[in-house]
Amino acid sequence: MVLLSDFDYHLPEELIAQTPLEKRDASRLLHMHRTSGEIEHRNFAEVVNILEHGDVLVLNNTRVNAWRFRGQKPTGGEVEILALKETEPAVYEAMLKPAKRLHPGSIIKISELLSVEILEKNDNAVQLVKFFSHSQPLNPDEIRIEMARVGAVPLPPYITQSLEDPERYQTVAAKHEGSAAAPTAGLHFTQEILSTLTAKGIQIAEITLHVGIDTFRPIQVDDVSNHVMHGEVCEITPEAAQTINQAKGRIIAVGTTAVRTLETFASGSREVNSGRTESRLFIHPGFSFQVLDGMFTNFHLPKTTMMLMISALSTREYILNAYETAVNERYRFLSFGDSMLILD
Repeated sequence: MVLLSDFDYHLPEELIAQTPLEKRDASRLLHMHRTSGEIEHRNFAEVVNILEHGDVLVLNNTRVNAWRFRGQKPTGGEVEILALKETEPAVYEAMLKPAKRLHPGSIIKISELLSVEILEKNDNAVQLVKFFSHSQPLNPDEIRIEMARVGAVPLPPYITQSLEDPERYQTVAAKHEGSAAAPTAGLHFTQEILSTLTAKGIQIAEITLHVGIDTFRPIQVDDVSNHVMHGEVCEITPEAAQTINQAKGRIIAVGTTAVRTLETFASGSREVNSGRTESRLFIHPGFSFQVLDGMFTNFHLPKTTMMLMISALSTREYILNAYETAVNERYRFLSFGDSMLILD
């Protein structure tokens, strides 16, 4: 039995990075060797020396298109709205807080132009809402413009400072809109680093996984075998599959989302199928990896699906030791923090 309580550690609050570094590749890199647990302290820019000719680097090219809003009910009460996914023009799946006293037909005012009507209320955290103008006619494109004007980047709740440049919460590979959160392991890469890697003979494969509400959901059971993942749409194109399947070196994923996508489409040892699906794959200790040799990842919160995944790739003991080392060495944690590489 794998117990969630075995994946806890103490994270000092002051180590939670509140803002990104000025330069994407200026972060530190903790390189933990997958099979031995040996740790090397590096700078992220050294990735161009760590990766080797013939390796394949797999990036998630999803783009965040969620927005966070603060609005008011007619009674004056404040409501926070996280618009996640547009299902039809101006209609979104959204998370509302507080949601208890909000019912279908409820109206929330966001700005002088924009309001939200609750269309459907479900038992889970996601509601269906419609954005509209209460003061003048706006078409769906104009609605989106107003949403972008008054909305905020949907940063995780542990980040309390505002982000001056919204593009710093997008990776340089971001192309396909659909995510509620960024695949933050990719935030360290620059176009210059990717160009240098390509010139060195390292192949870049772009896949897609749109980060959904699972990123906001804590695990609520101690026996992790009882945890259920909600589906997230992912895709591997035939071109990306060919690059991965023809890898002469190591296959290295950038982030937990890329790992999930690769292993969801695994068709054999170091092989993947192309296609598009909704992944509910939950990777935890005991999982048998078919495709992956290593991964880049940021430092995660304790007792999360991400901690379980990286422990499955190495061992729980090595990961907890690496995290203890990172705390002692004052690494920066979570979305805007430093990077970790798990690779022999």
